[in-house]
Amino acid sequence: MDARNFDKKKLPSRYVTEGPARAPHRSYLYAMGLTREQIHQPLVGVASCWNEAAPCNISLMRQAQAVKKGVSAAGGTPREFCTITVTDGIAMGHQGMKSSLVSRDLIADSVELTMRGHCYDALVGLAGCDKSLPGMMMSMVRLNVPSIFIYGGSILPGNFRGQQVTVQDLFEAVGKHSVGDMSNEDLDELESVACPSAGACGAQFTANTMATVSEAIGLALPYSAGAPAPYEIRDRFCMTAGEMVMDLIARNIRPRDIVTLKSLENAATVVAASGGSTNAALHLPAIAHECGIKFDLFDVAEIFKRTPYIADLKPGGRYVAKDMFEAGGIPQLMKTLLDHGFLHGDCMTVTGRTIAENMEQVKWNSHQDVVRPANKPLSPNGGVVGLKGNLAPEGAIVKVAGMTTEQLKFSGPARCFDTEEECFECVRKRGYKQGDVLVIRYEGPRGGPGMREMLATTAALYGQGMGDKVALITDGRFSGATRGFCVGHVGPEAAVGGPIALLQDGDIIDLDAINGTLSVRLSADELAARHASWKPRTTDYGSGAIWKYAQVVGPAVNGAVTHPGHAGETHVYADI
Repeated sequence: MDARNFDKKKLPSRYVTEGPARAPHRSYLYAMGLTREQIHQPLVGVASCWNEAAPCNISLMRQAQAVKKGVSAAGGTPREFCTITVTDGIAMGHQGMKSSLVSRDLIADSVELTMRGHCYDALVGLAGCDKSLPGMMMSMVRLNVPSIFIYGGSILPGNFRGQQVTVQDLFEAVGKHSVGDMSNEDLDELESVACPSAGACGAQFTANTMATVSEAIGLALPYSAGAPAPYEIRDRFCMTAGEMVMDLIARNIRPRDIVTLKSLENAATVVAASGGSTNAALHLPAIAHECGIKFDLFDVAEIFKRTPYIADLKPGGRYVAKDMFEAGGIPQLMKTLLDHGFLHGDCMTVTGRTIAENMEQVKWNSHQDVVRPANKPLSPNGGVVGLKGNLAPEGAIVKVAGMTTEQLKFSGPARCFDTEEECFECVRKRGYKQGDVLVIRYEGPRGGPGMREMLATTAALYGQGMGDKVALITDGRFSGATRGFCVGHVGPEAAVGGPIALLQDGDIIDLDAINGTLSVRLSADELAARHASWKPRTTDYGSGAIWKYAQVVGPAVNGAVTHPGHAGETHVYADI
């Protein structure tokens, strides 16, 4: 594509490359080896969440080079930059997890600031781990410059004595080890083989859930989100993304043309159909918030309620992301959902075509059983369910993929813990009873601060053989790898005096994922009396980034967002 097709007078980069007054700015670009022609072409930000923290991110810098080749081939000038990532697998089970959700908004903010400060005309964003995916997509719709999202790809499954394994098996192995069901030697061997390559956690945990979202919402190229990180085809997708973002500039197709109420509904549909992570119920409202669309936890839950569960993926099912890709990828899932009326086919995508047009050439693969036809589902209801009741007036969320009908209701006495560490120590020592409802509170967005995930605790329960014999509720979050009756995002959170803060040991809690309710057997008068004597708690963060987050973060029902979003906009960056 010839650069002369682009009118710089309409692009943000004109503020740093055009006219005599910008000679100092251009001198910086010459200092980096750019030619006159390159300086006057559109400048494309290539944002990568690369780091050496974990395998999820380690291949992103290499993939970014392929994106840059594509941009250059199509007449653009790529400008690569990196932002942070906090990787949940490393942060899990200790204070580091308080950084995780905070990083989502910091990623969006840092990409925004880099784009604004240097006046880039378009964005290709590469992300690999849980919060970096929604963070990158949030920045795209916030800036509203032509953008394409690239997922770094999933890890390959490990092999432990002939059995396919993921990091989920390791977290559960910790529980087995704690009760003597796994030796030190076996644990050592498992940890050395569970994660054999670059890439994000391999099952339908949060990273692969949000990768699935990226295709369904229209911000990623078809098939691109499914290919595992080590596969060479990833470079082809990356180069194509670089080329196609130039086409989006020429056609002025922007993220807010793509991310609409209908496309958000499509995204929620694929989450439910794939048995995806409950974290999507936090991230989809946050993405919607950036462009002024009302789409909260209850809207997400309504989609979940009417969507069939059709992808047999871990942690509730049998397969991992690699299997899904080889069976036909995310388009295979979307095709059957579209054919049976569960997707809006008229939504625009980064291909410049609609979802329906993208799906025209997708053929159903009858030689696989990773994805079922939408009219022959694993379960008629989605793999994720929203709950509401006197214990969660602002809602809650539970992942039910892989659970039997008998497991979808649970009643039992509360065992209350004010931190994850307290609960984990109780579980480690087997200080709970079958039938208990473990309550972890003051772990919400404001109260944590940071809304930690509870995978270490839930996995330990499964490892002890008790995963289906107790329930757990929290105003924090759960990993996409969590399974069992584990209810997260309970709101209002304890830190603001929500009902979960008023629970006492022995209160009977009723959980019902069939009717979508979460309640405690207490009268309104009793709850009011307890609230009158309740006092707010201080957190152990009085300064720094996590303290700052706690001052501005909103409730989980709206995505735990940290700024006014579209409602407070005076201008959109793309139109400066």
